[in-house]
Amino acid sequence: MDIQTKKTSLVKHLLDKNDESLIQQIKDVFEHNEKDFWNDLPENVKAGIERSRKQAESGVLTPHDEVMKKYAK
Repeated sequence: MDIQTKKTSLVKHLLDKNDESLIQQIKDVFEHNEKDFWNDLPENVKAGIERSRKQAESGVLTPHDEVMKKYAK
């Protein structure tokens, strides 16, 4: 059985169910299995994001319009 057939079969089974508990369990599985992109980022990118967060928390920010003026040229 190929993957598309398996998915179609699962959808049919789900549509036949009216058990809210079962539906919630399936939803929980999907939410738990969602991949967190953070784990796939290179360490240097993570470090840059963390550095930016700390700067933002301490108020070291440049307004958007100033950045746009600087890089519009």
